[in-house]
Amino acid sequence: MAWTTTSQRAARRAGVAIAWAALAVAGARAAGADPVAAGTASSAAAWPRWETFKRDFVSADGRVIDVGSADSRTVSEGQAYALFFALVANDRTAFDTILRWTENNLAQGDLSAHLPAWLWGRAEDGAWRVLDANAASDADLWIAYALLEAGHFWGERSYTARGALVAKRVLDEETAVVPGLGLTLLPGPVGFRPADNLWRLNPSYSPPQLIRGLGALLPDDPRWARLAASTGRVLLDTAPKGFSPDWALYRAGKGFAPDPATHAESAYNAIRVYLWAGMLDPAEPLAAPLLERFAPFADHIAAHGAPPERVDTTTGVAGANDGNAGFSAAAVPFLDARGQRALADAQAARVDTLARQSPPGYYTSVLTLFGLGWRDARYRFAANGALDVCWRSRACAAAR
Repeated sequence: MAWTTTSQRAARRAGVAIAWAALAVAGARAAGADPVAAGTASSAAAWPRWETFKRDFVSADGRVIDVGSADSRTVSEGQAYALFFALVANDRTAFDTILRWTENNLAQGDLSAHLPAWLWGRAEDGAWRVLDANAASDADLWIAYALLEAGHFWGERSYTARGALVAKRVLDEETAVVPGLGLTLLPGPVGFRPADNLWRLNPSYSPPQLIRGLGALLPDDPRWARLAASTGRVLLDTAPKGFSPDWALYRAGKGFAPDPATHAESAYNAIRVYLWAGMLDPAEPLAAPLLERFAPFADHIAAHGAPPERVDTTTGVAGANDGNAGFSAAAVPFLDARGQRALADAQAARVDTLARQSPPGYYTSVLTLFGLGWRDARYRFAANGALDVCWRSRACAAAR
């Protein structure tokens, strides 16, 4: 399907959503700096790590490839993260290319009508196609957020319209009203309610700044405030020993419980929780409680020189192996936010040391772009979740 056709249909489907979403974005920004006029922003801001990521993991047609996986897979999370990084880099060419591939291949040609499938790759018969049509809410949050912020930064109403519609679908299709918890983000539309009174949740799928930001950008929907409240409960209450689990269960009337399928482990999913916590604005209500709750994560790094690869969250006991370079990159904002600058410096140095020893893979590279891009002040999240980027903010650029 042609890109112009998709965009035109998205705009038609959006209808009044274009108008109200654009007004909402304008209202949310009214107290901040004036938008950068179209055409006055610089071309792609120099960000060597982003250029390396594009070279190593992004195809010419905009597919983010998990290089080395058996099925050369692409996941919606990767597309979403790449959209965010392209926005941070002011790389609109890459943004549009990645968005086009995502819409045409994961969303049946229309993000205004479908959440993207989470998994695409080479099937057993050799064909390239969607391998699992279920959506992933973390990817969908990042896609909605990146589109809305891109619509603001670049003055493109079709981004705003699609972002607003993806965000609404997250609320409509990827949440549940959980007794005792309230409106709660589910990992996807299907498969996360194993029993009538039981839900399976993933804390790392809920960056508080994105949920807060979407609520500020789309203030006509009060569900975002309710989702922000339950997000705090999920992040804090699933980590009694100071380590976030990859997955957790919630049972009505009893609360959170360890997830037996993943042995209550903190590993490659949960590492993002510390990253999100570290990147929160200090005025965000969850910032201080999360930095305090996850102090054992920082304590482990101080004692061992690196984050743990795996932790039993029921006991707080770490496994024998250190996390990879991506784990260290994810720890940098968290340690900085706690005022542990020397530890953060050491983790940032460890990222580059390990990269010289062995080329980083897709996920390590993503965590590195997030963690070290934040440390370089290439982007910041305000207390209300609004994004600031260096290429348009004098204050942010001066902080670098």
